[in-house]
Amino acid sequence: MAEPIQTDTLEEMFDNLTDKLTGVFAKLGNKGRITEEDVDAALREVRLALLEADVNFKVAREFVTAIREKALGGDVLKGISPGQAVVKIVHDQLVELLGSGDNTLKPKNSPPNVIMLVGLQGSGKTTTAAKLALYLRRQDQRALLIAADMRRPAAMDQLEALGKQLDVPVYRENGGPDSAPKVAENGIKRAKEMGVMWAIVDTGGRLHVDEDLMDELDVIKKRINPVEVLLVVDAMTGQDAVNAADEFNKRTGLTGLILSKLDGDARGGAALSATHVTGVPIKFAGTGEKPDALEVFHPDRMASRILGMGDVVTLVERAQEQFTEEQAVELERKMRKAQFDLEDFLTQLRQIQKMGSIASILEMIPGARSLRNKLPADVDDKKMKRMEAMITSMTMWERQHPERINGSRRRRIANGSGTTPADLNQLLAQFKQMQKMMKQFASGKMNKRGLAGMGLPRM
Repeated sequence: MAEPIQTDTLEEMFDNLTDKLTGVFAKLGNKGRITEEDVDAALREVRLALLEADVNFKVAREFVTAIREKALGGDVLKGISPGQAVVKIVHDQLVELLGSGDNTLKPKNSPPNVIMLVGLQGSGKTTTAAKLALYLRRQDQRALLIAADMRRPAAMDQLEALGKQLDVPVYRENGGPDSAPKVAENGIKRAKEMGVMWAIVDTGGRLHVDEDLMDELDVIKKRINPVEVLLVVDAMTGQDAVNAADEFNKRTGLTGLILSKLDGDARGGAALSATHVTGVPIKFAGTGEKPDALEVFHPDRMASRILGMGDVVTLVERAQEQFTEEQAVELERKMRKAQFDLEDFLTQLRQIQKMGSIASILEMIPGARSLRNKLPADVDDKKMKRMEAMITSMTMWERQHPERINGSRRRRIANGSGTTPADLNQLLAQFKQMQKMMKQFASGKMNKRGLAGMGLPRM
C-alpha cells in the first residue's frame, strides 16, 4: 500500500468546532457569576458551531435544549464556578450524543465470530476489513477475511493483496454476481476449519434504495448469522452518510458503525450525528490509509478532545505500544547518568512519530492545545524529517560524541542530509540544551521548562 499523503488527524477534524467551543466556554469562565442570558448567548454560539460542523439540525437543537434544561434546572448559576459546571454538562451531553453505551465488539463463546461489513459503494469497506483484521491480530485474535463482493472482482483482488501484505488469510472463490451468499457461507466453513476467532465478510457496496441488493444482504445475513453487522460510513459525505446509516439500520439491523476517511476533509458532523440519529454505536474510526490507521471509538475520550480537555488515556496507550518497559528503564538509566546521545534521541524521535504527529500528541495533553496552535506548519512533517535525516547522516561515533563534530564534519552531514550547516547547528544546540536539562533532572534540580526538555523541537 502506498504511503498516504499527509492529511488531518482525527483530532484536527474537529479543530474548528473545538476552537469555537473553547472560546465560548472561556468567556463563561471569565465571569464570576453567569446569568440565564449568559447561558442562552453561549448556547446560541454552540448551536451555530455545531451546524457549521455539519451536525444534523435536529441533533444540534436537541443537544442545546438538553444542556439549557440541565444548566438552568439545578443550582448551576448559583455555584462558585458556574462556567466550569456548564462545561461539565456539555461534556456529559457530548458523551451521550456520541454514544455512551458499550462500543466494543461482542464475540460469542463458540468461534468463529462473524463480522459482516456493509455499506455504500466507495465507503472503504475492503480497506476497513483489512484494518479490522490487523487490529484483531494485535489483540491476539486471528481472523479470516472473506471476499464476498462478487459483483466487483477488483474488490476481491484488493482484499487478497491486502491480506498478503498484512499476512492475514483470505478466502475467495470464483462465481457469478449472485453467488455472494454461498461464498460467504463457504468462507465461514473455512474459518471453522482454521479455528480462527473471527471471520470478516466483505460484502459488495450497494445503495439502500436498491431493493434487490438489500434483499441479497438479508439472505447473506441469514446464511452466516453474524454477531456483528457493521456499516462502514464515509465521514466525508456528512449528513448523507448519516441518512444512509439510518436506512441501512432499518433494513438490515446494524450492531455498529465504522467511520472511514476521518482523516479527510470532514467537519465531524457525521461522527456527532450518526449514533443519535440511528441509535447504533460507533465502534471504530478510520484515521488514515495505513493498515494500522483504525482507532477504537471512545465517546468519553472524543468528547474530552472536542472540548480541548486532552485525552491522557489514549496518549498512554499509544506510548505503551511504542515503548517497552525495558526501553523505559534503559532510557531512565542513561538520563540519570547523563549518557543520552543522539543515537538514543533518534530512537525516541522515531517512536514519537509512530505515536502520531506532535500536534496530535499535544492535543491529548490537557492544557497543551494552545501550544499546539503555535506550532509552525511544517513541524510535524518537514522539520521532524530533517532532524531524522541529519542524525542518520552522522556516523555512530558522531552520534555518540555530538560535541566533537567540527566544521568539516558539519558540512559533510549537512550535504548528506540535504540540509544546511545552520540547520545542523540548531539541532546540536537544542540537543546540548536537552542534555543539560537531563543532567539537572538526574540531580533533582530540574524545573519545568516546557516541551523542549522532552526532546521536541523548539517552537
